Amino acid sequence: MKRMHIHVGVDEIAESVTFYSALFGAQPSKVMSDYAKWMLDDPKVNFAISTRSNKTGIDHLGIQVEDESELDEIRDRIRQTDIAMVDEGETVCCYAESDKSWLQDPAGIAWEAYQTMGDAQLFSDKTTSEKSACCTPVSIPVVATDNGTCEPSDNNSGCC
Repeated sequence: MKRMHIHVGVDEIAESVTFYSALFGAQPSKVMSDYAKWMLDDPKVNFAISTRSNKTGIDHLGIQVEDESELDEIRDRIRQTDIAMVDEGETVCCYAESDKSWLQDPAGIAWEAYQTMGDAQLFSDKTTSEKSACCTPVSIPVVATDNGTCEPSDNNSGCC
C-alpha cells in the first residue's frame, strides 16, 4: 500500500508540532530538535516538517511504498515515460534508512519515490549544509545514460 508524503519547511518545530497535532488530532510519531513526522491513516499520509528546508512551505512531495516491488513498479513506470529520474538508492535521510529515487514535476516540485527500511540516528548520511531539507536536490541535474536511466550531472539543466 502506498502513502502520500508531504514535507514542509518550518521556522520553529515546537510551534508547528502544536499546530499540526491540533489539525490532525494526533501527536507526531517522531520528534527531533529539527524534525517531526506524523504517520496518519486518515488521511493516509506521511507528513513531515523540518527547520532544514531552504524555504518555508512545501519543500517536496513523495510516494512512500511498503515493499520493494511497489518501488520497482513506480520506477519502471517513470522510466517508460522518459521522465528524468535520479535513483539515489539506499541512503539515510530524515532520520530514516531508505531506498529512493528523485524526480521533478513540470512545475519544478521535487518528488521522491521511496521505501523506508528503518530508523536512523542521523538526519542524513550526506555532507550537506545545515539548511538542507531531507536531502532534496534544489533541482535535479541529470543526464541520460545508455540504459535509459538518468544520473547526476554537473549541470543544472534538470532534464535528460
